[in-house]
Amino acid sequence: MASKNDPFQFQEFDEAGDLLEANRDAVTISIDDEDLKSKRPKSAVGFAQDVADEEPLINDDREELLSEKKKSAPFWTFEYYQRFFDIETHHVKERILGSMVPWPGKNFIQVYLRKNPDLYGPFWICTTLVFAIAISGNISNFLQHFGNPSYKYTPDFGKVSIAATAIFSYAWLVPLGLWGLLLWRNNKIMNLVSYSFMEIVCAYGYSLSVYIPAVVLWILPYEWLMWLSIAVAVCLSGSVLVMTFWPALRDDHPKVIIATVSAIVLLNGLLAVGCKIYFFSNPERRSEHSSPSATEAIKVTSP
Repeated sequence: MASKNDPFQFQEFDEAGDLLEANRDAVTISIDDEDLKSKRPKSAVGFAQDVADEEPLINDDREELLSEKKKSAPFWTFEYYQRFFDIETHHVKERILGSMVPWPGKNFIQVYLRKNPDLYGPFWICTTLVFAIAISGNISNFLQHFGNPSYKYTPDFGKVSIAATAIFSYAWLVPLGLWGLLLWRNNKIMNLVSYSFMEIVCAYGYSLSVYIPAVVLWILPYEWLMWLSIAVAVCLSGSVLVMTFWPALRDDHPKVIIATVSAIVLLNGLLAVGCKIYFFSNPERRSEHSSPSATEAIKVTSP
């Protein structure tokens, strides 16, 4: 039996009743009420309360993020160009396939770029094309002289710098001129479609991807295969560019449309033909074929 003076024994005190009679407006908490509250789903109540409390903070964070996105860095800083290299791999694959396979009525900028141009894909496409031209040109030169004991093969590393100058100049200077033309015509005719400079550079960079497999085929010493691959590559790349910039030109003057479209196709074809003639021609073989006739002419004319 427990002792009366046991401190751990539950006892009833009458002091609470005296305090309530003294102050009837006081707030009391019952143990039964606490039990009922504890049986309620605390997670739902707490979740609603937390959301209500944290909603202003979330809105503030979203506003700060949006304001940071709207702030554009100057074009001479690395932060300005950093966003053009933030792209997923599957997006690059989609844009490469879209630049190789033109579909009627599909605008490359509107379908694949979606106001998010990148420089990652165009940079690596141009770089790959430069090394493909230089390496394929050296291999083609070696195969043309294969079996000639008097020929000593020496790789021409100067082709890399020449190819880089030609490819990157085309990928930057031609879009710059086209962007200036569209901007000038847009100021004269207000309802024309306008593209940014980076969108035009991105479209031109991806349009060069079709030349990479064509250049690899130029290794084979068959002239008909070279010119056939050039024709196919020029048609595919040129059609993608024409369909891309057609919405920005169709409402313009007919003479301007014809001149601009002709310039786009002509410059594209000149790049392919120029690379073929300069990097894959064999002037030594031509001189060898022409030398016998020249020596015969000298022998005939000499006494």
